[in-house]
Amino acid sequence: MVQRFLVLLLAIGLSNPYPVFAQDAPRLVVPDYGAVSPSPDAANQPDPAINYRVVFGITKAASEPDQPNPSLVKVARFLNLLATRNIQPVKGNIVAIVHGSATSLVMTDAAYREKYQVANPNLPLIAALNSAGAQVHVCSQALHGQDVATDAVASGVTVDLSAMTTLATLQLQGFAVISD
Repeated sequence: MVQRFLVLLLAIGLSNPYPVFAQDAPRLVVPDYGAVSPSPDAANQPDPAINYRVVFGITKAASEPDQPNPSLVKVARFLNLLATRNIQPVKGNIVAIVHGSATSLVMTDAAYREKYQVANPNLPLIAALNSAGAQVHVCSQALHGQDVATDAVASGVTVDLSAMTTLATLQLQGFAVISD
């Protein structure tokens, strides 16, 4: 009897296209950033039939240099929201393009420490985003404007010609844009 019950539970679990998560513990692909609250009855849930291609324009600096950039955390939250419906975007289909006053978030720890006297709190987040399949890019025009040398850009960050060309190119390729 117990064996039949376990087989039934396994069959139900395997046939459900939307995995059941504990109400307070969704599966997170960026577990240390971008916490989400399950809302299974809310409208506009992530759709597994959609090929999510999204570019985030990140222009605002964190209010404190010892805190991760909130707009970069938003990228992690987006990935975690998709994960609540077992959606894993294709690697490179989630892009963050950093420019404006946010530019320093991509600096190596040494360069960031020199500028702010604290460790760069964004580096673990950038690594976690990369591990989850997202890409972090920075505008070379913003690097120049913010007086950040390209050799001061952390590993895991791609230097693009400009945020404008990245945003235009990705939009023309069908990416949705989310701004901060």
